[in-house]
Amino acid sequence: MSDKKLRQIAFYGKGGIGKSTTSQNTLAALADLGQKILIVGCDPKADSTRLILHAKAQDTILSLAAEAGSVEDLELEDVMKIGYKDIRCVESGGPEPGVGCAGRGVITSINFLEEEGAYEGIDYVSYDVLGDVVCGGFAMPIRENKAQEIYIVMSGEMMAMYAANNISKGILKYANSGGVRLGGLVCNERQTDKELELAESLAAKLGTKLIHFVPRDNVVQHAELRRMTVLEYAPDSKQAQEYRDLATKIHGNSGNGIIPTPITMDELEDMLMEHGIMKQIDESIVGKTAAELAAEAAA
Repeated sequence: MSDKKLRQIAFYGKGGIGKSTTSQNTLAALADLGQKILIVGCDPKADSTRLILHAKAQDTILSLAAEAGSVEDLELEDVMKIGYKDIRCVESGGPEPGVGCAGRGVITSINFLEEEGAYEGIDYVSYDVLGDVVCGGFAMPIRENKAQEIYIVMSGEMMAMYAANNISKGILKYANSGGVRLGGLVCNERQTDKELELAESLAAKLGTKLIHFVPRDNVVQHAELRRMTVLEYAPDSKQAQEYRDLATKIHGNSGNGIIPTPITMDELEDMLMEHGIMKQIDESIVGKTAAELAAEAAA
């Protein structure tokens, strides 16, 4: 068993922001640093481990429990797979769309893994959590003091920043009853106007820091098509080094988390105004018909 203190981290962020891709590449880089990693996927899509396992989707705890009769009928080896650099992978899963609460899978999975000793002998447990903090199930890693360091993946897009601020509200809500802290923001570049400046401004308003700005590079998509992380697919690429840099920063960030200071929607819009973003948006649509705007959006 490792003598190091177990670090429980979680990656949150707006759906579609590239959170799972960012987290898997970062965790692969941490594994390259010699860290022993367990990934707990908390998304019903079960895509939090596909790049590590080179698989479309891992069998989930909920689906296996349904086949076996109950989660009590499962063994740890039934649900845990070993991937790149010996990273241990588990997916919680969820119910069929429109039926039941997907958060149930998160709660069931974490309880099962703890009872079965899955956290023994590792250095990092990483929770990859769906979208925003919208229900108790997905807030489970925060609410139950499981994840102690939260890293929010965002971009310069308004709704990504809105989600980052909303997640910070969830951290604030449970910070005093447990040890959860915001480790920082990770900006996954979308090449929007003044993206770096906006990310740094939001970090400052939340009382945290921008841990890393991950540039956009097509090698990420090339690696994903092969169900691989960039670290494995193109280890000598500039993008692989970006993920190594991010992993190194997270590794050195232990004990530096903060209780965030979320802002209001008005303050978020004021921040965009300060950077001239709202003005650019307004100017870009003045005089254009709905059909013209729709055509631009589809292009």
